[in-house]
Amino acid sequence: MSQQYETLAPYAADPKHSRGRRHNEPSPHYRSEFQRDRDRIIHCTAFRRLVYKTQVFVNHEGDLYRTRLTHSLEVAQIGRSVANALGLNVDLTEAICLAHDLGHTPFGHVGQEALNHCMRDYGGFEHNWQSLRIVDELEEKYANFPGLNLTFETREGILKHCSNSHAKSIGELGERFINRTQPGLEAQLANISDELAYNNHDVDDGLRSGLLSIEQLRQCELFRAPHDEVSSAYPNISPRRLIHEVIRRMIHRVISDLIEHSRANIEAAEVNSIADVRQQNTILIALGNSTQQHHRELKKFLRANLYSHPHCENTRALAKKMLEQIFRAFRDDIGQLPEEHYHAAQCADDETMRARVIADYIAGMTDRFAHREYERLFNKQAVI
Repeated sequence: MSQQYETLAPYAADPKHSRGRRHNEPSPHYRSEFQRDRDRIIHCTAFRRLVYKTQVFVNHEGDLYRTRLTHSLEVAQIGRSVANALGLNVDLTEAICLAHDLGHTPFGHVGQEALNHCMRDYGGFEHNWQSLRIVDELEEKYANFPGLNLTFETREGILKHCSNSHAKSIGELGERFINRTQPGLEAQLANISDELAYNNHDVDDGLRSGLLSIEQLRQCELFRAPHDEVSSAYPNISPRRLIHEVIRRMIHRVISDLIEHSRANIEAAEVNSIADVRQQNTILIALGNSTQQHHRELKKFLRANLYSHPHCENTRALAKKMLEQIFRAFRDDIGQLPEEHYHAAQCADDETMRARVIADYIAGMTDRFAHREYERLFNKQAVI
């Protein structure tokens, strides 16, 4: 096993005391329950598709920009480091981090907006809920059960937020949303690791693309302080190495702060079990106030200067239009769907279930497959 479980903190998730899986299975002989979860996630189809799904820049814009897959790996690296420092379950943290974006659509968040708009009369679409549906129902790898049959703890971490109506439909997993209790610390850690990863690494991609400049980023304390340090210590450093060193120090700074303040929060709350964690009024895995303020400043800057940049906005508009047109084409003629999805749509109980089949198919597309489907359906080149 990758972690000696006798070294786990008392408030960490212990695989020997997992709350189980939806479908009973024999325990693994040479792995823990959470290691099995991680391995199933890595081997599933939805995970492989992430390599061709947009993070910020669409796949064909450059080979070195981050994709949903590289982002997920970076989230997992941050999560593992912090989990190890805090005595949390490293394998569970990694499994949640690797699975957190499985439900993402092609073309990033705009894909979710497009599908949510198309599904507005059929229950809507939300990528986080879709991630849970993938691991619970949509993956087809095992003879004995649908989905991946992951543990309760991994599924809890994947489901970061949930409406009351959805919560009531998933039994035990939805109870914390109804009762307003906290998730386990590994789930809390995976959530903030996601934020820290994309904030810092989107700086790198923004600079690489030329959409952001160092002068602009110096408005943000989280960038400015390490930039001053590196520029002073290495006056002759190349621009590329300068950027990498600054971002490396940014990540080190927020991770160190996260470890220190989370440890202090845990000690102050006097938690000695997962049950204690769940009864807290607020999350315990968190940045200190000053670093949190700087983190939000950078997040706000990226929203204004990168995600809302005219280049990105133009790409978003084209992608949204493309996916909405694809959805309408399938809705108007389910015979255009591939055979397996056509039969599922044909057997659907009502229009809502039929629309969900279409949304599932589109959500599973990669950026380039969505391009090809658009060209097949409309006999014209997709321009994004």
